[in-house]
Amino acid sequence: MLPRQPGSVRLGDRFFHLLVRMCSVFIIMLALLLVGDLFRGSWEAIEYFGLGFLVGTTWDPVTQEFGSLPPAVGTLIKSTIALIIAVPISIGSAVFIAFYIPRGWRTLVSYPIELLAGIPSIIFGLWGLFIMVPVIRTIQVWLKANFGWIPFLDGPAVYGVGVLAGGMMLAIMITPIITAISRDILLTVPRTQVEALLALGATKWEAIWKVVLPYARTGLIGAVILGLGRSIGETMAVTMVGGNNFDLPHTLFDPIHSMASMIASEFAEATYSLYVSSLIYMGLVLFGITLIISLLAQLLIWRLSKGEFAILD
Repeated sequence: MLPRQPGSVRLGDRFFHLLVRMCSVFIIMLALLLVGDLFRGSWEAIEYFGLGFLVGTTWDPVTQEFGSLPPAVGTLIKSTIALIIAVPISIGSAVFIAFYIPRGWRTLVSYPIELLAGIPSIIFGLWGLFIMVPVIRTIQVWLKANFGWIPFLDGPAVYGVGVLAGGMMLAIMITPIITAISRDILLTVPRTQVEALLALGATKWEAIWKVVLPYARTGLIGAVILGLGRSIGETMAVTMVGGNNFDLPHTLFDPIHSMASMIASEFAEATYSLYVSSLIYMGLVLFGITLIISLLAQLLIWRLSKGEFAILD
């Protein structure tokens, strides 16, 4: 086999370098175009409402009064509930799959999880509306009857749809995603570290708590952030079980909009330019919230990787 000529090697390397650079520039330009289109489409609402749109609590197309605070609060509350439910279940499931199931069974157990992660959101929404919501309605009635003295459990318990249903639906949807990613991250932890601690007399739980989780914490946080991004941007399933009410929630039982469901529900009814611009403005706010959360997550991961502080001792 003849050796390659140095000139052809340099030419191929330059071509590959140019190709990957063009791919990077394309992604950056796509993001900039997206932000630019959001600004252009929402400019009328930005000029009309200014930053008051962010704290406005009225959405009245008749009087042309629009604000995004209730859907923003609904988005954050539902996503928080989803994380509170999903993160412990997901991390626990990932640990079980990675360290307790025999290797031959690992693929068999992982397959249903990955299948759930790929199910369209409309399927989750239909299941939630016809199966989950009636169950939650029964639970809400019981909670109000026995714990109605708690402020966030004294709302209307007759609907079933609302903050609690939306949060639980999002938890069901993001649990397979966080579990699958966390499992892959935990499987990258060097087994020699775990075996060394076991050889010193530690239990498997101590090895996981002292070695595995600290080693994989940045990746696990990344998995949680991906799940959070899915929950913030989820539209159809939340629209079907959230209740779609434009009011600030006071209890877990109150029907409420999220920002994504608000845009999906209202866009077809937008009959004049300020109405459309306000919906695009809400999309810009949603993009901003997602960007801020992503930046904070990157900062947290960077600090953890630098060892400035530790979550697990």
